[in-house]
Amino acid sequence: MGLARLWNHPIRELAQLGLRLAPQLWPPERPQVQGPQAGRTRDPVGPSTDARLAALGNQPPERVLAQLESGGAGLSEVEAERRRRHYGANEIPRQGTASWPMQLLASVRNPLVLLLTALAALSLVSGEAESALIILTIVIFSVILRFSQDFRSSRAVAALRELVHTTATVRRPLLQGERASCDSGSPGLGPSVEMGQQQDVPIRDLVPGDVILLAAGDMVPADVRLLHSKDLYVSQATLTGESLPVEKHVAVGTIASASSNPLELECLCFLGTAVMSGAASAVVVHTGGRTILGSVAEGVQVPKSSKGFDKGVNDVSGLLLRFMLVMAPSVFLINGVLKGNWGEAFFFALSVAVGLTPEMLPMIVTANLARGAIAMSKQKVIVKNINSIQCLGAMEILCTDKTGTLTQDHIVLKFPLDIFGREREDVLEFAYLNSTYQSGLKNLLDVAILEHKDIETKLELHQRYRKIDEIPFDFVRRRMSVVIDEDGHHHELICKGAVEEIAQICDQVRIDGQAVDLDAQLRRQLHQLNHNLNDDGLRVIAVAYKELPPEQTTYAIADERALTLVGLMAFLDPPKDSARQALDALATSGVQVKVLTGDNAVITQKTCKDVGLAVGGILLGDGVDNLDDGTLLEAAARTTIFAKLTPSQKARIIRVLRSHGSIVGFMGDGINDAAALREADVGISVDTGADIAKEAADIILLEKNLMVLQAGILEGRRTFGNIVKYIKMGTSSNFGNMFSMLGASALLPFLPMLPVQILVNNLLYDLSQTGIPFDRVERDYLDKPRQWLVGDIQRFMLWIGPISSLFDYLTFALMWFVFQANTPAQHALFQTGWFVESLMTQVLIVHIIRTPKIPLFESRASWALLGISATVMALAITLPFTPAGPGLGLVPLPAVYFGWLALILAGYCLLTQRVKTWFIQRYGYN
Repeated sequence: MGLARLWNHPIRELAQLGLRLAPQLWPPERPQVQGPQAGRTRDPVGPSTDARLAALGNQPPERVLAQLESGGAGLSEVEAERRRRHYGANEIPRQGTASWPMQLLASVRNPLVLLLTALAALSLVSGEAESALIILTIVIFSVILRFSQDFRSSRAVAALRELVHTTATVRRPLLQGERASCDSGSPGLGPSVEMGQQQDVPIRDLVPGDVILLAAGDMVPADVRLLHSKDLYVSQATLTGESLPVEKHVAVGTIASASSNPLELECLCFLGTAVMSGAASAVVVHTGGRTILGSVAEGVQVPKSSKGFDKGVNDVSGLLLRFMLVMAPSVFLINGVLKGNWGEAFFFALSVAVGLTPEMLPMIVTANLARGAIAMSKQKVIVKNINSIQCLGAMEILCTDKTGTLTQDHIVLKFPLDIFGREREDVLEFAYLNSTYQSGLKNLLDVAILEHKDIETKLELHQRYRKIDEIPFDFVRRRMSVVIDEDGHHHELICKGAVEEIAQICDQVRIDGQAVDLDAQLRRQLHQLNHNLNDDGLRVIAVAYKELPPEQTTYAIADERALTLVGLMAFLDPPKDSARQALDALATSGVQVKVLTGDNAVITQKTCKDVGLAVGGILLGDGVDNLDDGTLLEAAARTTIFAKLTPSQKARIIRVLRSHGSIVGFMGDGINDAAALREADVGISVDTGADIAKEAADIILLEKNLMVLQAGILEGRRTFGNIVKYIKMGTSSNFGNMFSMLGASALLPFLPMLPVQILVNNLLYDLSQTGIPFDRVERDYLDKPRQWLVGDIQRFMLWIGPISSLFDYLTFALMWFVFQANTPAQHALFQTGWFVESLMTQVLIVHIIRTPKIPLFESRASWALLGISATVMALAITLPFTPAGPGLGLVPLPAVYFGWLALILAGYCLLTQRVKTWFIQRYGYN
């Protein structure tokens, strides 16, 4: 039966089939050989998978077999079983979906959540049950919100993984007295004496040294070195991104004998690729985790390095923690020393610590991210990791593959040309006849030719033509021919293939329907046209023909001579219509685009030119390996196209770009992209991508379109803008309040505000911020990438926070001197007056800080934020007059107080607006 015949499936589905394998790591030890071969090295390995494969690919098959201690007849069942026990199953690592308890634990592992939980526990131990209950309620709500979003996202992107049982055909040596199976001697696959007997074994049971057979439609089950081949074409699209199948054959070094990139060697085939046509025998070199695919998959299992969002949240948490560690002990010592009540001082200091911590920050952040994820889903962007939303908005460099992103991922016939570069339909007609009547699997060029169905009608194909014979393609001739009968009058041999090989067998050329001698000048014209088309990134083949008498019935390679050249066929993977517009939009948004591809540089450069992407420089994969990280960083900064890359080279380029502090995104959908997706600050894949790519990604696009990505970037910046609003408002407002408390503790004979009042004040203020996720973000804010600038947040806090303290001290003076609340008996009036003023100023500052413009006049908040702000301000005024007031230590305020309050609030708003404007002019708005 051999390998499962899957050639009717899309190539990417074949690749995904190869990924539905269980985890396995290749043991580093070498197996000990028993018997006559004891003491010999069974698995001679070097420092890396790429280097080992390249070394083996540059050696003759006989030497490779010797190093693997195998032979043309393969391994015995006993030896295969011994190696299987040592090397384990031929399966690659997978990253499974985390269980819900682990996802819940990940939601709890947040610095602010842990800090608030610790404060709640301390409050509970200290007897402040109400405080602990308030804090824990906020924490639980935040954790549940984050967990539910992450859990839904993981389930939405998890692919259904079915068990797939596929087999490979291996050779086993004949036992004494056995005869070789009748089908063991496949034409072109070596002498049958070496064949032994064939067996079908599960792919997971393959081991290094096994000799396998490949045929059209098979998935390559391991990394292998070809021993014999015939007309072998293999699609490596999921590893390299190249649209067209590549030729594979046994000869050593046909591309570059010294190449360090195994993907460029024609004598190697790789796990996860698909055989499109032809047949071959090969020896297994690497299985499981040591294959190219396996090494990529293992890289995906490594935990992601700290990304921009996580680092930003940790830095903000550290900033708040540092202030809390300074302020809370200071308040404790001042109150304890001056008032002598150390118990009351401790509870007040604990309340100050809670007050300095924006309790709602985890919830506000999660709510913003969750709302952003919902908004992005409407833009065909699915968010796997909600923290990546901010990274998407902060992205400064987007590295992307070419195929399907800048191009349509669909080969089309661009021009049928005569030797002078003029479009000629007769060139297409001859090519159409050749592609129609050739047997076997049609390649992508044939498919592009056969899309021109009108030619079939024009030629009356089925009425006038009949196939006589075929001369198949081979890698020496690099051409193929069909022979057809035309109207029963004569035979036509129509040949198409590589331009150089076709030109060698032509002595005439067809010009305007007439055959003329193909002299030296016309040959130069032909080669110049071919060179120009290649420079334009086009794939070119030539078409030629000759008429033969109808008496001949069989044909051979010897008949491919004295042909008449008809012309050239130029093919292209055309650029996407939306690519230019998307690149312009990304450039306007401050995102620099770089192309990382496994395809060749000429075609990639032409594609970039067609979509309007200016090419600053080109660097090939071999050049990347020759540079250290520092030199590569300098080169990468001025390079636009990185071509002929291996998966590890892509990941290294991403890592080097990030090392300079840039926020780097990577967009890819193939197996070869998984490591780079994992390395990037934000990995972006598509829903049609390989499973391993989707597992490694943070963002999944429902449409492989840069315009969809651009919409996601803007939504990410909008989300981050609202998060920063809260952080700036929360830190500056809380810092101002605590600065006021520090002074009040030293000046007043009583507490300026009760611990429970601090918590309720802080809770109501945080409640007023719940409308922020629904707020608008200024258009100017969306025009460039935005990152966490903790220094800017700290600077903002230090400048804006003391303004509220200034007006707090004015309120202290008002309550002390005007309303005579200057004795312990009048402390409730003093505390109520400051409670109301403090809450009102904190709510109003939302509308001042949320925009660089003049609030209400030049920029108005969303109705949700306006509504919740008005509600909290009304609650602040009325709460002392309600039955709940006495329970909180609040008393009714005299009516004249509210006149003074209006003046204080007006002065506060005007001064804050003025300082904010000065701050933006000096430090910018981030």
